[in-house]
Amino acid sequence: MATVPSVSYSITVRLEVSAGGKAVSQLTHAVENAGGIVTALDVTNAGHERLRIDVTCAAKDTDHAQAIVDALESVEGIVIHKVSDRTFLMHLGGKIEMKSKVPLRTRDELSMAYTPGVARVSMAIARNPEDARRLTIKRNSVAVVSDGSAVLGLGNIGPAAALPVMEGKAALFKRFAGIDAWPICLDTQDVDEIVRTVQVLAPGFGGINLEDISAPRCFEVERRLRELLDIPVFHDDQHGTAICVLAALTNALRVVGKDLSQVRITMAGAGAAGTAVLRLLMAAGARNLIVCDYRGAVHSGRSDLDDSLRWIAEHTNAEGYSGDLRGAVKGADVFVGVSAPGILSGDDIATMAEGAVVFALANPEPEVSPDDAREHASVVATGRSDYPNQINNVLAFPGVFRGLLDAQANHVTQEMLLAAARALAAVVSDEELGPNYIIPSVFHPDVAGAVAAAVRESAGGRARGFTEA
Repeated sequence: MATVPSVSYSITVRLEVSAGGKAVSQLTHAVENAGGIVTALDVTNAGHERLRIDVTCAAKDTDHAQAIVDALESVEGIVIHKVSDRTFLMHLGGKIEMKSKVPLRTRDELSMAYTPGVARVSMAIARNPEDARRLTIKRNSVAVVSDGSAVLGLGNIGPAAALPVMEGKAALFKRFAGIDAWPICLDTQDVDEIVRTVQVLAPGFGGINLEDISAPRCFEVERRLRELLDIPVFHDDQHGTAICVLAALTNALRVVGKDLSQVRITMAGAGAAGTAVLRLLMAAGARNLIVCDYRGAVHSGRSDLDDSLRWIAEHTNAEGYSGDLRGAVKGADVFVGVSAPGILSGDDIATMAEGAVVFALANPEPEVSPDDAREHASVVATGRSDYPNQINNVLAFPGVFRGLLDAQANHVTQEMLLAAARALAAVVSDEELGPNYIIPSVFHPDVAGAVAAAVRESAGGRARGFTEA
């Protein structure tokens, strides 16, 4: 449940009230007394006796929204006609559409866009397949692929339920980087089927964005697709998260005056995101790390290690700590959580080193209350939009793919990820940097361009013959 009313639980109540007296003020008081916030009040029909009004208000969750409706209904003389959930209204019919970039108003235009003229273009590509990047949507298209096995924090809810999220991802690609992205939700969670399906779909795309595929399946899918395809494959839950965490931590350590190679980092979460964050932090110079999962610290003496956990055990926790997360955070300079809600308290954060940095990124409920963490840590970041320092993957993936597509890259390298993180961190100037501003807003106009330029340079310089707006 959200601690304060949020627009994501916004409702519009259409109702009628008496045209005279205090009816309108009673409406706002009823909402406020129920703990909601009135964000708009529109008279849609007026008469001498009655007014029809649309009251829009923010709630904390669906139960709270119903409580607000009940409060309105209890006001004498009010008749409620309809209650609309604004989030569901936004999703009616889907959030994206396909539009033609060329006019089709005359026979001539039709003859060039389609038959017979299009045959010449098809034959040119048949002779030189690389021309597909120049003459088709491939040059600016990304497939957003999910099997619905790890959607947001909702778990394995399946491909149909994943579709609204993948649509949203496609909309973000377009909004922040001008990229045409296509949601592809697969009705299989078999690694072989996922890999083969993406392989046969790949000719129509310039890149593959894997999304919300659970670990350890996602590691195998990504590895095999990278071996098979000649276009970049990027798992945003892993690498997008890692880029944003490294960028934010780079700036957080500037705030507290510590060096990445010297700090002790405790991580909670050894899944897809946690493993990717770990690898990128180590590539950037982090040396002293302990990773914990729900069984406690990952160490070489555990008998339950799969391949991924074994790699973690071999490359972290040099002293062989075998206790729980609470013990692991004692004396740590940095905590990074990509795991589960409420697993630490403010008292646990109080045991960290002076000038502690806390990234509690479980969403919507962080690993530790941000308010409690702020009592003891110097810098706190979350995945939430209602606190400062939101770590949001939209800071990374649009710019990363913009750079990859512009460079006509065939793959993603660790150096590209590091370059993206450095560029994202650098968007925050020395004058702006502070405990409550270590990472730019997702709406900062320089973010996507800076990340794209860094990735493009790392991928081989400027775009080959074109720049996509």
